[in-house]
Amino acid sequence: MIKIAVDAMGGDHAPEEQVKGAMLAVARIPDIEITLYGDEEAIKRHLTDETRIRIVPTEGVIDMGEKDPIGAIRSNRKSSMAVSLSSVRKEENDAIVSSGATQALIAGAHMLVGRMKGMKRTAIAPVIPTVKGEMILLDAGGNIEIRPEFMVQQAYFASIYAEEILGKKEATVGLINIGTEEGKGRPLDNEAEELFRKDEHIRFYGNVEPKEVLNPPCDVLISDGFTANIVMKTIEGTAQGMGVILREELTRGLLGKLGVLLVYRNLKRFKKRLDPAEIGGAMIYGLRGVVIKAQGSSLSEGFANAIRQAAEIVRQDVVAKVGRIIESGAE
Repeated sequence: MIKIAVDAMGGDHAPEEQVKGAMLAVARIPDIEITLYGDEEAIKRHLTDETRIRIVPTEGVIDMGEKDPIGAIRSNRKSSMAVSLSSVRKEENDAIVSSGATQALIAGAHMLVGRMKGMKRTAIAPVIPTVKGEMILLDAGGNIEIRPEFMVQQAYFASIYAEEILGKKEATVGLINIGTEEGKGRPLDNEAEELFRKDEHIRFYGNVEPKEVLNPPCDVLISDGFTANIVMKTIEGTAQGMGVILREELTRGLLGKLGVLLVYRNLKRFKKRLDPAEIGGAMIYGLRGVVIKAQGSSLSEGFANAIRQAAEIVRQDVVAKVGRIIESGAE
């Protein structure tokens, strides 16, 4: 059995959606067991099926707006986030899923789970829906500034994740840049590009402009945390804005409303393809264990998908496979 820890108190809709998501996941995935960490009474109000689910009571919650994430983890070691993270380090669980505050989760994961041997920097890497299916974007905010050699390690992780979890054959990596020509961009981009081209563990596609993000020529797009985070949030905002415009235009006048009825199923599929909740969450790369950051606003379906994602990463032994590359001496 794959054992998954759930921070039941982290997120905008905790613990209701976390508990409902856990029950959905158990019903769909036969080889998982879930431990819910949090306020026992609050959890039990929503837990209607205890099949392969247990509760570990904790004290306190890391606030979603926490401005001192490291201090919050240190001073709240009995909180749902801290205890569930510690359970992975202690090998009581194989993975953790949390919708809690992103920076607190990253800080807590460093402190309580720990980085992989030889891994210089972690990264948060969401999977983005695209025209061609799914694509990995990193680093989406873990490292605002970074050295090129650290990006190489992150690319190892992303390549293996793309192949083992997303089913991409011989995954390719692209570098987000302002142009496709060699030598474009900042010194950071030039140095990273040179390292990617030389590294035998990376299938480097080349530079990729942001306009290609939703129809990418590669399976992984990488940059520093500042750039990739802006790209991610631009995608999210554009998708929301397009949805509003589309709804306004299609409901304008009687003929428009009739048209909506005719294309209703197509519109539902359109929305589903752009919905990040369909994918689940973002894995924090470079840790000794599997840590998944689900969206703070996750509802039960999205949280269940994040649990499914965590289970598959454990099942495919992604962390160990990356560790073998790094320990083999790849730099």
